[in-house]
Amino acid sequence: MFLVDFFKKFFRSKGIARQEENEKPLYGQENLREEIHSIWDYLKLNENTQASHIIAVLGFDEWISMEEIMRRIRELFHVDYQNDRSLYPYIKTLVDVGLVETQSTGGKKKWRKRDTLIKLKTPPERETEEEIAKVAARKG
Repeated sequence: MFLVDFFKKFFRSKGIARQEENEKPLYGQENLREEIHSIWDYLKLNENTQASHIIAVLGFDEWISMEEIMRRIRELFHVDYQNDRSLYPYIKTLVDVGLVETQSTGGKKKWRKRDTLIKLKTPPERETEEEIAKVAARKG
């Protein structure tokens, strides 16, 4: 029993020390600032492609049918597709990736953009007086 009690005390003291070490942030994380952005701010699609046309006419607020998508593409880009069905694979891919939501009502599908948010950790911008003085000295 003496040996068991000794090991319990020994490991408890080590556990407390480990918890205290874990409370300290690693790699200076306390200096990082969290920012929330929309994924649409960072996505860049190739211009004049069917995917870019679809994304340009879809909005976040309203559900849009295929006829409305085609009408908006005609108005904005002055493009008529020979086959209206050619847009479906692009929309399906955007839905599978999670960028677009779909809704089936009355046998017709409607789509809208999905507002996906991402959280970025960035270091805060610091300008010390020394850096400001160096820049001023270079300019002056």
